[in-house]
Amino acid sequence: MEEEEIMWKLDSNSVESATIGRVMSTLLSSRPRKLQEAIFRFGSNPHQTSVSSSDESLWFLNKYVTDAVEKKDSLDQILVPMIESSLKYRGRKHSNQPMIILNWLFQEKLLCKALVTSLATMISRKEDRYIALGWCTLVRELLEVEITMTQPTKNGVSENYYALLEILCACIPRLTVIMCDGSGLQDGSELPTRLSVAAADCFLALTEALTRKTLLSKVPSRNNASNSVVALSRIAENKVEPVTTSSEASNNVELDWLLWDHLDELIVLVQKLVAWNRKSRPLYAKGLEQVLKWLEEIKSHYGNFPDEADKKILKTGVLLLSSCWKHYSRLLHLEDHKISQHYKDLLEQYLSGIQFYTENCTEKRTENGDTTGIETRKFFLNCLSLLLGRFDQQQFDRIMLEYGIEISNALLSQFHSADEDVIEGSFSIFKAAVFKANYSSSQSRSTGTSMMDSVVPSLLDLLNERNVTSKAVVMLVAEYCFINTDGHCLQEILKLLDSPNALQRTNAVDVVRELIRISSDSVHVLSNSMWQDVAKRLLERLADEEPEIRSNTSNLLPMIDPSLIFPSLVHLFYSSDERVCLSASDALIAVLKYHSEKHEVIFMLLDSLSNLTQSLDIPDSSRDKGQGGSMLDFDKVRMLIAEWSKSVKDWKLLIEPLIDKMLAEPSNANIVKFLSHISEHLADNADIVFSRVLLHMKGQELDKSFFARPDSRTCTSNDSDAFTRSLFDRLCPLLIIRLLPLRVFNHLQSRVLYGQCNEVLLHASKNGDIDMNRHDCVATLLMNRAFGKFEFEDVRKLAAELCGRFHPKVLFPIISSQLEHAAESQDILKIKACLFCICTSLVRGWDPKFCNVLLKVRNSIEKVLLWRSLEGDEVSKAQHGCIDCLALMICAEVQTPESIRNSSTSENIVAGKMCSRSPTLNYVISQLMHGKHEFMSPPKLNSKTYISESSFPLPFRICMANTLISACQKISDIGREPFAQMTLPHLVHSIEVVRDQEIRAACIQVVFSVVYHVKSAVLPFAPDILEVALKSLREGSEKEKMAGAKLMASLMASEDPILECISEGLLEARSLLSVMSSTDPSPDLRQLCKKLLVCLTSP
Repeated sequence: MEEEEIMWKLDSNSVESATIGRVMSTLLSSRPRKLQEAIFRFGSNPHQTSVSSSDESLWFLNKYVTDAVEKKDSLDQILVPMIESSLKYRGRKHSNQPMIILNWLFQEKLLCKALVTSLATMISRKEDRYIALGWCTLVRELLEVEITMTQPTKNGVSENYYALLEILCACIPRLTVIMCDGSGLQDGSELPTRLSVAAADCFLALTEALTRKTLLSKVPSRNNASNSVVALSRIAENKVEPVTTSSEASNNVELDWLLWDHLDELIVLVQKLVAWNRKSRPLYAKGLEQVLKWLEEIKSHYGNFPDEADKKILKTGVLLLSSCWKHYSRLLHLEDHKISQHYKDLLEQYLSGIQFYTENCTEKRTENGDTTGIETRKFFLNCLSLLLGRFDQQQFDRIMLEYGIEISNALLSQFHSADEDVIEGSFSIFKAAVFKANYSSSQSRSTGTSMMDSVVPSLLDLLNERNVTSKAVVMLVAEYCFINTDGHCLQEILKLLDSPNALQRTNAVDVVRELIRISSDSVHVLSNSMWQDVAKRLLERLADEEPEIRSNTSNLLPMIDPSLIFPSLVHLFYSSDERVCLSASDALIAVLKYHSEKHEVIFMLLDSLSNLTQSLDIPDSSRDKGQGGSMLDFDKVRMLIAEWSKSVKDWKLLIEPLIDKMLAEPSNANIVKFLSHISEHLADNADIVFSRVLLHMKGQELDKSFFARPDSRTCTSNDSDAFTRSLFDRLCPLLIIRLLPLRVFNHLQSRVLYGQCNEVLLHASKNGDIDMNRHDCVATLLMNRAFGKFEFEDVRKLAAELCGRFHPKVLFPIISSQLEHAAESQDILKIKACLFCICTSLVRGWDPKFCNVLLKVRNSIEKVLLWRSLEGDEVSKAQHGCIDCLALMICAEVQTPESIRNSSTSENIVAGKMCSRSPTLNYVISQLMHGKHEFMSPPKLNSKTYISESSFPLPFRICMANTLISACQKISDIGREPFAQMTLPHLVHSIEVVRDQEIRAACIQVVFSVVYHVKSAVLPFAPDILEVALKSLREGSEKEKMAGAKLMASLMASEDPILECISEGLLEARSLLSVMSSTDPSPDLRQLCKKLLVCLTSP
């Protein structure tokens, strides 16, 4: 910033004003020695008429000031030139003319008071920042002036120093405002302006002057360092008793009280100094923080004694503040080049004081609660922080070369203190002085390293306990481990991790924690070998006997590179040692949460699990022996995944990489299991999943050489590895889709899943095939996998299952067409796939609005069931699928809410009207009884009119019976009662009226299944069922008798209400069984009757 010139706005017509301007210019430009000589000669020749010399200028100035004081005129024309000169020539040698002039004018008390008063008011009257800057400079020079006169003369400043201080103290509030307003933020740090720095230094000079017991006290020399230590040491003990005259004592007391009155401003000053130095000079800022803490404690402890009885205590606080501030203020100046000339004397004083009070004073508390020597040691440590912290790197290195060992020894002795402030202050200095990382020269670097090496053993000895000292040492040793490139110190710490002393192990873990923290905040990193050693030793601590060490270790592991710990950590997770397993579990959860959204960490976990699966070192208790060999108990990982998933905030960052890994490693079962545990989160981001799967499936090509003939679809390739890879590659995307909850298939608006539903329907061609070139959505690709001519059987089956999850609006129009054309072309594989789709969809749920579609499906099924087949052939398998499909259709219709609501009415129970609510059930019973489809009117149970039977083949009608048996097995609990009410009346009636023995036997077998599976729901029909059983035993064919005996057994094994209902008929049953057990020609039937008879006759 360039110097500005002050324009004096004087009256151009005033000769006096012009003259005083020339006079001030002459005097301020004179050489200091010439000016002093002129002052000495002043008064010898006062009758000069021109202002051509210093003598005449002094005469004119004296007269002008005297007149202005008498007239009470402004003295700005005198003071402003001095302010300009002080600012312009600040810091230069032989530039103290303003001080010489003021010292001369101050010899007259009247002039002194007027000039100082005018000067004090100027800082508030003038808003000019440049004048304020010069004012601060001039006042600081005035307060710190040391004038050496060449001729004997009075010292005006010294003689009026007390009055000068008393007047200027009124400027402290204004200086505080200037200092606070002059701060600005830069890169998040508060920085001062040039004016705020000058205001702070002027503030410090003024308050320092209030602490002087004799005028212009000088810094002690090295020769009186020991005496200074004794004087300084009495400060904290409130024993400072300066020897002065009575007048001096009175003035000193007044100055002390003046300083006390501005205690609040002192606190604000130090707060600002802390903010300005926190980033650029951390050690200095730390010392400032301790001074600030001390000031606040002084205010708290001594500032609340208004009573006369407490004046003595308050006076102690005033004296303590003055005594300590005298030394603190000297070290707080922001611009002070003199202190570097005396730093050795000050450094020796502080080190001597620390040593003296460490060796000669204990830390025992006195009766009044004070700790002898502790406060004094804090004072010396604060001074040492402020002194060392203000030097730049080059100066600091020079000091350390000379005093490094002495400083380190003095500070090491402080680590045995029980006071936290002593430990904290010592730590701050030690860290900067001994563990300084940026040595500017090779010599200082080697000196620093040797110094550190010499103190490390002493520091390690302090890790045998858990106290304030060990906490500080932990941080020091961690920092040294970080900058010590050979790793020797780190190895010593790692050895302590194996120490039999639990306290040493705990402290060693703390050192590692601090080392990790330092490393994470620095651009420099430890070598990979060092990290490997740290990781290895920490993993060993998971088996530590101390719970605290295990817990701390678990919390540390997340901050280490996961690649260094995952394989071993996963192995420990499956340890047979429960303690180790639990600690490893906590560590794994912590690692996963710490890296919650980094997919690389999840990959490491999955890879470690895969590697461990193949390892021979897995404990037997952790294996699941099955067809796939030894498998890890993945249920243990489920807990980890559940805890980790709670910490994930953005799943979109993870899902795509996880899906890609699954697609890249299709045979990795651990990935499938992992994804199954986060299926709900996959569902929340289903479009991402479907997009990755769709992209992968589009790029897949099936090698048709695996299939010998298109019709057989059997693999004849000798390349089993290629076959397996291809199979897993095509299964993998389907497995991913299978992991998704059913709800994702309800999103009809999902373009990646369904495209546009209308387009999916439109592109079903006339022959029932989906256009193979339409790969714009997942649905079409899945249908191609399910119905394609060439496909692996496992892939086809899984694809068909997934197609069954489609929304019925998409599935049924297409699947009914596919099934119809497959039945016409007798494509067995496609028929089976279609049936599997339908069965899956029926399990998914049922909507009655699709009854018409099911009618089309049922017609296709009828065609297939009419085909001739042999037991075990492909047609037979397809027909079994048809039977299951019809059974599920019955279950879906019976389990509708409407059917369940109407199942309790007595009318429906008797009449069987509910059968009409299940078209499929009505169809099956009709085909079983009549061999053709007729609507089943409510049967009359006592009617014996025989029904007409069609030409439908017997095997077809037996399939209908098997359908009902399958429905019995599949019906849910809520559907049992309506199913029994819809079925039993017709079956009981059919047994009475159907002529074909095979059909009657089949009907009895169906009734048996109903009784066996639906249990108490048959209660209303129990007597009729018993009658059916008895009649078949008396009059039926061999098959009917066997079926009747089984039905009897099922009734006898029923619940008590049913037994009570049929109790009367059991008497007849016992007689009949007794006869048949001895007379029936069938050995099997006789044996069964004997068993039933035993059950009836036993008590």
